[in-house]
Amino acid sequence: MEFVHKSIMLEEVIESLAIKPNGIYVDGTLGGAGHSSEIVKRLGEDGRLIGIDQDGEAIEAATKRLKPYKDKVTIVRSNYAQMKEVLRDLGIPKVDGILLDLGVSSYQLDNAERGFTYREDVPLDMRMDQRQTKTAKDIVNDYSEMELYHIIRDYGEDPFAKNIAKHIVKNRADKPIETTFELNEIIKAAVPAKMRQNGHPSKQTFQAIRIECNQELEVLKKALDELIDLLHPGGRFCIITFHSLEDRIVKNAFRRNENPCTCPPEFPVCVCGKVSKGKVITRKPILPGAEELEVNSRSKSAKLRVFEKK
Repeated sequence: MEFVHKSIMLEEVIESLAIKPNGIYVDGTLGGAGHSSEIVKRLGEDGRLIGIDQDGEAIEAATKRLKPYKDKVTIVRSNYAQMKEVLRDLGIPKVDGILLDLGVSSYQLDNAERGFTYREDVPLDMRMDQRQTKTAKDIVNDYSEMELYHIIRDYGEDPFAKNIAKHIVKNRADKPIETTFELNEIIKAAVPAKMRQNGHPSKQTFQAIRIECNQELEVLKKALDELIDLLHPGGRFCIITFHSLEDRIVKNAFRRNENPCTCPPEFPVCVCGKVSKGKVITRKPILPGAEELEVNSRSKSAKLRVFEKK
């Protein structure tokens, strides 16, 4: 199966990065190199692209796709949270632009063996980095009822989180929950029949387990400030989110880096000494256009936010 990820808001990302032909750019979620293949086309002789991804199959696909530009491209298997270390090892102190696309690739969703899907009966997995040991199966079978409830409520924003967690714990007492369809049946029984009309009942719970399995929100929270520090003055940081919690984390981090002052509003001058790192380019997020929404339904929850370093 070919690694495919339809690049979300491709034109908007390219425009927002404001690419300099001799600049250094990092795609921290390389995937199948959809965005990167357009970035690298705009680089001159001295321009450079660093692609980072934790998924081995993505690395393989991107390496193949970017082969014509191999003199300008360096691909590293890692997590974007380790970007500072990756760049240090490459002798690069600062860069001109960073892109993160936080969506799960179409390949990962559609390749049943990866265990992200609720549409086929496969072992529960959901690891983006298959070198990782913890899987979705471990979460479903080992977490307490309270832990499962909080994950499904917070990461899945499912109104039936409490009942779903209760049903999971009750069912696993008889035998471990091992496959996606086993989990589907448990979720189905926990959601009232009349509420099952609004899309697949497992969608939000699967999303929640995936976020927990890959520690997606924790990684994002910890990385943002450090990634802004990696930019040259005038460098742009573009992030595409697909979940309200992700978007809130990005929005708040960008605002905090623009205006970090913690002095009480009644103080006539700043005494906390915290200095702005730059400005938020997108007061409101950029959303996919009508045409994109028509051809790629997975783009409907996407939001693009942009920060420029001072």
